[in-house]
Amino acid sequence: MNNVQEARTAVDTAWLGLHGSRVLIAGAGGIGSACALAYAAAGASVAVVDRSRAALDAIGNALDAAPVPSMLIEADLTEQGAGERVVAQVVRELGGLDIMLHAVGINDRRPILDFTEDEWDNILRVNLSSLFGLAQAAGRHMVDQGSGRVLALSSVSGLLAHHSHGPYAASKGGINQLLRVMAREWASAGVTVNALAPGYIETPLTSGHLAKPGKREELESLVPAGRLGTPVELSGPALFLSSRHAGFITGHVLYIDGGRTLV
Repeated sequence: MNNVQEARTAVDTAWLGLHGSRVLIAGAGGIGSACALAYAAAGASVAVVDRSRAALDAIGNALDAAPVPSMLIEADLTEQGAGERVVAQVVRELGGLDIMLHAVGINDRRPILDFTEDEWDNILRVNLSSLFGLAQAAGRHMVDQGSGRVLALSSVSGLLAHHSHGPYAASKGGINQLLRVMAREWASAGVTVNALAPGYIETPLTSGHLAKPGKREELESLVPAGRLGTPVELSGPALFLSSRHAGFITGHVLYIDGGRTLV
């Protein structure tokens, strides 16, 4: 079974009505990749942007198995104007843009007193500023066309006060509030804006941390479900919030965390 078939098996997508949608995903990593494959399995055209050529090539090989148009864009979304350029390219080559998902993020697990201002700025630029530029450009297009779905990955860290997560938590809290304001401003134009807030998910971003002695067991003990999540478990909620059935859901932060925020 290939990756696209796995995505189709994981989520039965026909009822969502996403066939023919044009999707832009920022981030070719674990969660972004899983969502890209799920959108493709649902019959959507998919564009993926990332600054890593290797990550793009990996997801590109998987998307080639899907019978839908796809495109890969190598770009650094932290550069000024990059979001506008990427959206313009997607609209031009795919014929429009209906759904945008921002799945770009970095973390640096150290106490706040250990950070320099440059290190703080870098995390905020990658996690939050890149979202602003891309979502603003996507929002302009969607507001003009009178419909659209904007999604971004937040985190339970945007709510919980995790130790050694200062800049990361600030960026995720900023994402939550930025999306809420976008949701308020664009709702009358038929554009919904929501956040997906995963808990502890096994991705390339967390692999090094999970490899530390006892760390996996420690995190699992904090999750009522008793395990860590997988990237595919984010794809179903992303597809639902992108679908015709979610047209009255906006400004919402959906926690996908096995109950982590309950304790």
